[in-house]
Amino acid sequence: MIAGCPTAVQVRETRQAISGAAIRTPLVRLNTSDAPAEIYLKLENLQPIGSFKIRGAANAIAHMTPAQLERGVVTASAGNMAQGVAWRARELGIPCSVIAPDTAPQTKISAIERLGGRILKVSYDDWWRAFEQRSYQGVEGTFIHAFDDLNVMAGNGTIGLEILEDLPDVDAVVIPWGGGGLTCGIGSVLRELKPKCKIFAAEVATAAPLMASWKTGSPQVIEPQRSFVDGIGGKSVFPQMFERARRLIDGPLLARVNEIAAALGLIAERNRVIAEGAGATPVACALAGRAGTGKVVCVVSGGNIDLAKLAEILTGS
Repeated sequence: MIAGCPTAVQVRETRQAISGAAIRTPLVRLNTSDAPAEIYLKLENLQPIGSFKIRGAANAIAHMTPAQLERGVVTASAGNMAQGVAWRARELGIPCSVIAPDTAPQTKISAIERLGGRILKVSYDDWWRAFEQRSYQGVEGTFIHAFDDLNVMAGNGTIGLEILEDLPDVDAVVIPWGGGGLTCGIGSVLRELKPKCKIFAAEVATAAPLMASWKTGSPQVIEPQRSFVDGIGGKSVFPQMFERARRLIDGPLLARVNEIAAALGLIAERNRVIAEGAGATPVACALAGRAGTGKVVCVVSGGNIDLAKLAEILTGS
């Protein structure tokens, strides 16, 4: 048990709380014979909203009081967390507002709108400030933090339980690092129940605040370069998330944009799986041998990628 992180008991209780919202996703072998490890894919892209975020969103909303729910919900998100919150809000018949960066992909914005979310597009800096302040001036509702929230991390941690049940002898798990809620949620379960399992956080090399922070030993601010890998790669790491990561993971791994594109193409060709850039990043790291040998699980965090962009990547155009 690590302070500020969900326990295995809490995560097991969470599984019951979110059972009507999130599905148990399959863990499948990557169909390739020339990889440096035995690579498995945890297919969170098959969730109802196309990403793991439904788990944390559902658990956060499940812990709200009637008075909080009556106010409606607010989140800051580039797309996937907003879809998770909007999905549950629609089911409960409560209003949902989303603070989104003006760089958010139209595919994800359209999905949020289809779910009934009200979107306020703001500058990247203003969007990041909403995470820091846990609110946005003029927008009413109970704020759900996309990553720095115990209930959200507990929801994400249910993925860790499923991995251990389906592959008890797993050697390493590679998880995309965006804000850190997915990594710390899964990492909390693995550290408690299988402490010898290696835990790695995967970032895209052009936007890797965790790696920069890891090297210096303190949270750093970077200037991220935008790419099709839009679900991860912020400008900084929250101090509290960095402290959790230091206690939970074995380190960050980097993948180049071209490696992620190649991994995305490989899992589409060999497994007929559609992943977004963030979801393919752990696979790129594992294929490059950076997660070591043995049985390596890659968390394919989502599949919400613009189809025109996917076609462009797959055809190399």
